[in-house]
Amino acid sequence: MATPKPLRVGMVGYAFMGAAHSHAWRTAPRFFDLPLDPRLTALCGRNDDGVRAAAAKLGWDSVETDWRRLIERDDIDLIDICTPGDTHAEIAIAALEAGKHVLCEKPLANSVAEAERMTEVARDAAARGVFSMCGFSYRRTPALALARRMVAEGRLGQIRHVRAQYLQDWLSDENAPMTWRLDKSKSGSGTLGDIGAHSIDAAQWVTGQNITGVSAVLETFVHERPLAGNLVGLGGHGDTDADAPRGTVTVDDAAIFSVRFSPDGFDGDGTSPGAVGVFESTRYALGRKNAMRLEVNGSLGSLAFDFEDMNVLSFYDAAESPDAGFRRIFVTEPEHPYVGNWWPTGHGLGYEHGFTHQVVDLVTAIGAGEQPSPSFADALQVQRVLSAVETSASEESRWTKVN
Repeated sequence: MATPKPLRVGMVGYAFMGAAHSHAWRTAPRFFDLPLDPRLTALCGRNDDGVRAAAAKLGWDSVETDWRRLIERDDIDLIDICTPGDTHAEIAIAALEAGKHVLCEKPLANSVAEAERMTEVARDAAARGVFSMCGFSYRRTPALALARRMVAEGRLGQIRHVRAQYLQDWLSDENAPMTWRLDKSKSGSGTLGDIGAHSIDAAQWVTGQNITGVSAVLETFVHERPLAGNLVGLGGHGDTDADAPRGTVTVDDAAIFSVRFSPDGFDGDGTSPGAVGVFESTRYALGRKNAMRLEVNGSLGSLAFDFEDMNVLSFYDAAESPDAGFRRIFVTEPEHPYVGNWWPTGHGLGYEHGFTHQVVDLVTAIGAGEQPSPSFADALQVQRVLSAVETSASEESRWTKVN
């Protein structure tokens, strides 16, 4: 068997997502047979000491402190963008125009206009064999991938209801420090774009239906937070001086919205009414650490998923005894999506595996000369939903079409 051609990766950003992506790039070729061999060629960050320490820890061969220089390098084939949303468009467009493949974290951009421009450039680049993908990693959770397969096979029948929640609690303490995620100029939105975007993408992907309209409420519970440098305690976590400077929170803390879906789905006949749905995202749900939940009800059955029990998919088949209730599918069998490349039956996977599967799907598509999924166009659809939610919330929850 011939040795795969290298795929030389340059990554911008090295914090939470950077660490997760680094692990994925290292791990994917060790468990999956890939058409290209990912190489951790260069890591980019603005702080020289910080990026060098991260590169040594995460396994990167070299560093840059300017993403423009990274894109200029002849030994880079793909740019992986793990930065705040305000930088996504500029970096991705420059990379694609320079002939580099792109993996960009979600949400795609901070506005529909930016996402439209990115999608246009991505479409032109794809015609030249240069591909891009947006990092909605929850698609690669085996249980959610199995849910999509079951819906596509018709096992739920006509889809009627979708309930999606993404619940965390890490901001419940009103003295937790300001971060870039609480600054709209950098993040684009708060819980809506940070975690609600995952729910929107997952719901549309699993059902095969796009959201066409929304009615929304956004809420900010804490409007000022201490600047991180003014916390007293180990690593910036601890008590806050009452007189310490505080920053203004300019994003939503919670998002709740009802939706209608398009009347199509996997059958594509358009004769059935689209589903209705309810979405909720918050970082104030005490006791919920990463409860990314999705329930889908159809005419023949239902599916339910909760990432806090991520190796399980609950399924109700209406053809079985009416009092049978949901049954648990432990998604660890070789025939389940992605699972056959990992451990023996019954040995579950974790959060990091979704990123590894993301790399597998991306590299496989690039090797085949095919458009990876989700494309920038798919991510643009999510961006349009985010925009419609914000518009609706600003107009007293007025019903707002997704345009």
